[in-house]
Amino acid sequence: MNKQIFINLAVKDLDKSKAFFQALGYQFNPQFTNEHGACMVVQEGSIHVMLLTEAFFQTFTSKTIVDARQSTEVLVCFSCDSREEVDTLVAKAVAAGGRIPRPPQDHGFMYGHAFEDLDGHVWELVYMAVP
Repeated sequence: MNKQIFINLAVKDLDKSKAFFQALGYQFNPQFTNEHGACMVVQEGSIHVMLLTEAFFQTFTSKTIVDARQSTEVLVCFSCDSREEVDTLVAKAVAAGGRIPRPPQDHGFMYGHAFEDLDGHVWELVYMAVP
């Protein structure tokens, strides 16, 4: 079965997007990073996000690229180890220029919050208490 996931997202300004995610603590794999795209490592060896310039992203599809500030194309959700980690990442995102699309949601057993990156992509963060 599948061993890795690569989420591909179109970005308007690659350098600004890289700086935004570096401010959240993410690193980039230089082997798969150039002026057209950057490979953000979420979980070494298994989860990666490819930030691709719009021009390069367009080479993979004949469809119109969605402006994530106007329409939702995808909701990316990552699990966190604690409520504090959720809130810390959202705070870092806001400090780096992101915005909060909605208030946090506390369901008792599950706590979630979200941020939008510089291009409007929504990143959900969730902590689930496992008994």
